[in-house]
Amino acid sequence: MNKSLVTFDMFSSSLYFTVGIFDSGVGGLSVLRAIKKQRPDVNINFVADQAHVPYGSRPLEQVREFATGITNYLLNEGADLVVVACNAASAAALHSLRETFPQIPFVGMEPAIKPAANLSNSGTVGVLATPATFQGKLYASVLERFATNVKVLTSTCSGLVQRIEAGDLDGMATRSILEEALLPMLEAGADSIVLGCTHYPFVIPLIRSIVGSGVEIIDPSPAVARQVDRLLTEKTPDTIVLRQSAHIQFCTTGNPTKLSELASVFIGESHPIHALRWEDGKLVAQSAIDYD
Repeated sequence: MNKSLVTFDMFSSSLYFTVGIFDSGVGGLSVLRAIKKQRPDVNINFVADQAHVPYGSRPLEQVREFATGITNYLLNEGADLVVVACNAASAAALHSLRETFPQIPFVGMEPAIKPAANLSNSGTVGVLATPATFQGKLYASVLERFATNVKVLTSTCSGLVQRIEAGDLDGMATRSILEEALLPMLEAGADSIVLGCTHYPFVIPLIRSIVGSGVEIIDPSPAVARQVDRLLTEKTPDTIVLRQSAHIQFCTTGNPTKLSELASVFIGESHPIHALRWEDGKLVAQSAIDYD
């Protein structure tokens, strides 16, 4: 049962919302960064399921099980809204999450083919995403709705998520993966590139160095943040004065030290990391873990 309760501070007259965000790893930090910029007043509880990263190569049913377990944890921790900050998890689980937890609004990720198609002059767009994203019904629906007048080229960028999780944002191995994906798209005339994985915004500078200044790179994170803002605004009384800063909690099923280091590099912030572990399909707090 959701114990979330929106917190009201009698002294500052502020309404405190808690937004739960989860991803298989650090990619969700790109969404967290955008949400924090859009709504600095909300509390954020971020879960990185690094014990299972990446989700993109896993069976859809398994990803749904992970997403359900993490959502249960976030709701028990007080989330008023849940952001599925992972394209693979959105493709695999967003529909089932909304059915399972109808009392909670969800915001998911979908490949931003609509803006890419609108911006394209050549009629050819490229999509970089993981296999689970391309396999899901959500991607098929996006193609059906928005890609009728454009040619869509795809690449799964095998190994790219792992390079980003390792903190390699501009090394030769990372460049090689991106060149293998992007150069054929450029040769085929693609002039818009959709980032269909939340990890990929962290390598936008490297992508830009490969595709040049004339190609649009579509990062969906700002649009997700705007949708979160719209949903929270609907819940906010006009008389409430919002805070300028709020609490952020970081959790991982992997190595807390590693997540702390990557968060510092990727979003310029360092926070204490709460260690979680999976136990019979549920996430539970873990006070100490040996990572040697």
